[in-house]
Amino acid sequence: MVKKSRLFYSDEYKVIEKSIADLLNRQSDVFNQYSINNPRSVGGAIEKLLVDKFSEIIDSVLYDYKITDASRKSLGDFEFTDHDGFRYIVDVKTHRFDTTFNMPNLTSVRRLATLYENPSNYFVILKVDYSVDNLNVIVNKVTFVPIEFLSWDCLTLGALGWGQLQIKNANVVEIVPQNDRKDWMIKMCDRLISHYSKEAIKAKSRSDYFEKIKNSWLK
Repeated sequence: MVKKSRLFYSDEYKVIEKSIADLLNRQSDVFNQYSINNPRSVGGAIEKLLVDKFSEIIDSVLYDYKITDASRKSLGDFEFTDHDGFRYIVDVKTHRFDTTFNMPNLTSVRRLATLYENPSNYFVILKVDYSVDNLNVIVNKVTFVPIEFLSWDCLTLGALGWGQLQIKNANVVEIVPQNDRKDWMIKMCDRLISHYSKEAIKAKSRSDYFEKIKNSWLK
C-alpha cells in the first residue's frame, strides 16, 4: 500500500478546495432574511449542502463516498475512501469573516489518537470562510486539509474530557503543507502532558479552596 495519501501529498487537495468554493458560490435561494445572519443556521445549511453534494466534487473513479451517521458520536460529517486504501473522515467547520472572535472545537484528543493508530486514516478539516451580502453567502476561502497540516501555533487545548483540540482564533489559521504526522502527534503528546500537569495543579488549588469553605460552614 502507498504510505502517504496521494490526495494530500500532492496538490490535488487544492483542486478540491477550489471546487468546493465554486460549488457553494453557485447555490442560490438557500437562505432567507431570518437565517442569513444566524451563523449557526448558515453553518448547518453549508454542512448539509456539502454532505449532499460532495460526491459531485470528487472523482468517482478514484474515490468511494459515503455519508456518515450524523450522531454526536460520529467523528466527522461524512467520509470517503480512495483506491490506495486510505480513509478520509471529514469534519465541516464554518466561519463568518466579520465575526471578531471564534474558537471552534475540532475533536477529542483521545478519539484522534485512537483513529491515528491506523496510518490509513485521515481526520480532515473542511473549513469554509464566508461573508454575507444581502441574502447571499459568499465563500471567500476553503481549507481542506488533514488535521496534522494545522500548525500548532494556531491550535490550543480545551479542558473538556481528555482534552479538546481547538483553533485559537478562526480568523488566523496557519497551514503547514505536507506536514509529517509523526512529528505533529509527538508535539500533541508533549502539549497534553504539560496540559495535564497544569490541570492537576489547578484542581489541587480548587480542592484546597473548597476545603476551607467546607470548614467555614462546619464552624
